[in-house]
Amino acid sequence: MTAPQSALSHYYLTTPIYYVNDKPHIGHAYTTLACDVLARFLRLDGTNVHFLTGTDEHGQKVEKSAAAAGIDPKAFTDKVSQNFRDLAVRMNFTNDDFIRTTEPRHYAACQALWKRLMDKGEIYLGAYEAGTPFATRPITPNPS
Repeated sequence: MTAPQSALSHYYLTTPIYYVNDKPHIGHAYTTLACDVLARFLRLDGTNVHFLTGTDEHGQKVEKSAAAAGIDPKAFTDKVSQNFRDLAVRMNFTNDDFIRTTEPRHYAACQALWKRLMDKGEIYLGAYEAGTPFATRPITPNPS
């Protein structure tokens, strides 16, 4: 008896890329676990799954967190990103890859994508209107 073939032959699955301004928390574990459960299920069903997770190491919050810790941003992101890798190992997640937005391969992939979009005319100058930037929104207490 052979195993039934999945309707999907390939499935690409990714967690959010986690922001490294602090150590991992239960929300990080939960979202990675949800992806891991799906990856394991699809693999059992015969699907070739590529499960990716990683960290986003750019932004003002990272810079401020590094300054508060008294170390340079690169050393700070190295430390915190490793905490996310350690979480994946401790939780026995089955991710196939872990990427950091500071890695040369990430830069290269982003530049290639940007070029493809530019070549197809998908990126252009234009006007954009949006609401108030998140950082300037007032914080209102929860009414009780």
